[in-house]
Amino acid sequence: MSDLPQADRIAGLPHPCETEHLFGHDGACAQVLDAFNGDRMHHAWMLTGPKGIGKASLAYHISRFLLAAEPARDSLFGTPPPATSLSVPADHPVARRIRAGSEPGLCILRRPVDDKTGKLKTVIPVDTVRELRRFFGLSAGGNGRRVVIVDCIDEMNANAANALLKVLEEPPQEAVLLLVTHQPSRILPTIRSRCRTLACAPLSPDDLERAFAQALPDQAFDPGLNALAAGSVGRAAELSLTGGADIYRAIVNLCQGLPQMDRGALLKLAHSSGRAADGKLEQLLDLLDLFLARLARAGVSAPGQEAASGEVEVFASLCPGPAAARIWADAQLELSQRARQGKTANLDPSSLILDIGLKIEETASKILREKGLS
Repeated sequence: MSDLPQADRIAGLPHPCETEHLFGHDGACAQVLDAFNGDRMHHAWMLTGPKGIGKASLAYHISRFLLAAEPARDSLFGTPPPATSLSVPADHPVARRIRAGSEPGLCILRRPVDDKTGKLKTVIPVDTVRELRRFFGLSAGGNGRRVVIVDCIDEMNANAANALLKVLEEPPQEAVLLLVTHQPSRILPTIRSRCRTLACAPLSPDDLERAFAQALPDQAFDPGLNALAAGSVGRAAELSLTGGADIYRAIVNLCQGLPQMDRGALLKLAHSSGRAADGKLEQLLDLLDLFLARLARAGVSAPGQEAASGEVEVFASLCPGPAAARIWADAQLELSQRARQGKTANLDPSSLILDIGLKIEETASKILREKGLS
């Protein structure tokens, strides 16, 4: 794979095309196999579901299968038997070419690198989609099939989406387009109506741990990641690589002393946010927002798996019922808005975190006073 930045790759993790085993998407695989074996293979599939659950890996599994399968039409040797799995051996020529980025039957549409800055563009432009003209204009090799993966269609600008729509309206013969999306409701209805949906669900705890072990075999799996990652192996891996689980534990520990936070611990957490540009502030803000969301939910539903030791006790103390849950939900909304405004205004990260900490103190004091404990 290229050393240039890749929009469809999480830093520190293997590229989705390198994923050998797929976990948690048996139902989606069965739908593709059923369509393939029944000669009802749709020309466009929209792979939906939360970010990081393996939709891109599924798209590459489908691509390998389609490009390595027997020719689309009956050969001199008769009709091939029905396929029972999308799996293709890692040493198969198609699999090797896809990993190397040299498979002529596969075209990947993703955010390109800006030649001037060397950084990824913020959208998939129309020129990238127009590359499909050249791709489909080439003679089909192999088994005659051609596959396009768009990862992800959410990042297309309006002109690019309209150009893709033209392809979907008149798809070339033996072509299959696999459109990855995290937010299908934002896709043009005219595009959605021309695709068959493959709904992918978050991974179960067991599948998440297995997928994590495959992606990061040298990293220990923190049980708290099951709650923090919400079934997303991409999210779990990012949190593991960046110490996110430890940061979340620090947030829980900090809130154990509410309504009075340990000022030294709060300052330490604030200073750990670093510069806005290095991603640490964004992660800390996300984890604070997640903590407040989980805290608010604890007042109206039974607590699920703990994301950090002592979390259940903190939730029981600070959010004893629906009334407290509403207060925390309002606080989460207000602090989320403050965070966005602070980042837009380039507010000092430490000051932003301290401000959020003081608001959490204020909210906890209000709830505990009403509870009669303070």
